[in-house]
Amino acid sequence: MPTQDDGGLNGRADANERTGLLSRITTTDSGTPYYKHENKAIRYPFLVLHITWEVLKTNYVNVALVFVPIGILAGLLNWNPVLQFVFNFIAIIPLASLLAFATEELAVPLGQTVGGLLNATFGNAVELIVSIIALQKNEIRIVQASMLGSILSNILLVLGCCFFAGGLRYKEQSFNSTVASTMSSLMTVATSSLIIPATLYAVMSDDKSQDDNIMILSRGTAIILLIIYVAYLYFQLKSHADLFEDAEAAAGEGGEEPELLGPWAAGVVLVIVTLLVAVCAEYLVGSIDAIVEKAHISKTFIGLILIPIVGNAAEHVTAVIVAWKNKMDLAIGVAIGSSLQIAIFVTPFLVILGWAMGKDMTLHFETFETVAFFLASFVVILLIQDGKSNYLEGLLCLGMYTIIGLAFYVLPDKHGDSGIGLGSLFSGHN
Repeated sequence: MPTQDDGGLNGRADANERTGLLSRITTTDSGTPYYKHENKAIRYPFLVLHITWEVLKTNYVNVALVFVPIGILAGLLNWNPVLQFVFNFIAIIPLASLLAFATEELAVPLGQTVGGLLNATFGNAVELIVSIIALQKNEIRIVQASMLGSILSNILLVLGCCFFAGGLRYKEQSFNSTVASTMSSLMTVATSSLIIPATLYAVMSDDKSQDDNIMILSRGTAIILLIIYVAYLYFQLKSHADLFEDAEAAAGEGGEEPELLGPWAAGVVLVIVTLLVAVCAEYLVGSIDAIVEKAHISKTFIGLILIPIVGNAAEHVTAVIVAWKNKMDLAIGVAIGSSLQIAIFVTPFLVILGWAMGKDMTLHFETFETVAFFLASFVVILLIQDGKSNYLEGLLCLGMYTIIGLAFYVLPDKHGDSGIGLGSLFSGHN
């Protein structure tokens, strides 16, 4: 029979003793934590460590932060392009989570209007950073595919997971149909802004003036969409804010969590994480050409499926959790609201930015991409119009997303190969 001695059961320190040891390391003899010490030279370093630890504990995905230095090292030392892509791909996931956390913390003290604008601006920061770097490298196909992929990911994959997860727990869930109708109308306008350039391109003669006219149309449309986006923000945050109160009330149920970071600390975290995302995105985008050549996977598939999964990882988890808690107004706001930001803010902004950089970024997507976007939007609009959801509707969204993903998987780029071969990624030959 085991005996109890001073060291605990079988000589091991029990949990209370281990906790006491940790307390002695992080506190003074009087029990005061070092991050509250009167001496500033002692207090500030321990305060930074304390806040860092508390922030890291907010999400289990932060464990993957170990891949950030590995991914950067892989790029600096010019490792195999596959390893560069994989390590930086994984590294951006926790960075996206931290970016969302820092944005939320910074939005708290700034009030509803400024905070809402900040969330709208930085909510899709990862996709924006990756796209800006790809645009700088003149990877127009990557930019267009990642924009379209982010929209499809939100309105089909995220929304489908929300409907399915919530439907498993509740027979039927309801949400504000007026808000859903407004978002549906905006999504229809965004869809039309892609269909019109593609249609115009199809009916015009194939010459130099065709590209020039498409460019003029794209830039003019981008400016109009940005104006619509600003009007939508005013509509949501000011003139018709009462329509969105249900979502905000759902977000505040159960009491507000204590604020971990002040505005200055949140701003510093936001800057640091943004720089890290930019570095990892630089190596991620830089490795795409080698992967496309070696594995015969189209750039469209990488931009449409893989990159959006990284950028929207934090939003995916958040939306599914709130749907499981029957807060469907908030889930709809996260899923469709994020796709609207991409459609009527980020994509037009990149067109204007490409204009300033001298890059031929347009709203003319390939015909198949435009059709896929139209069909996906059409399905989602039909599903959310009645203001109710269930698990079957979730399966319909997920099925539609899988079909579109499979179609783009087998669709090669115009200048690429006609076949695919994932096995060649890790083999010694093409």
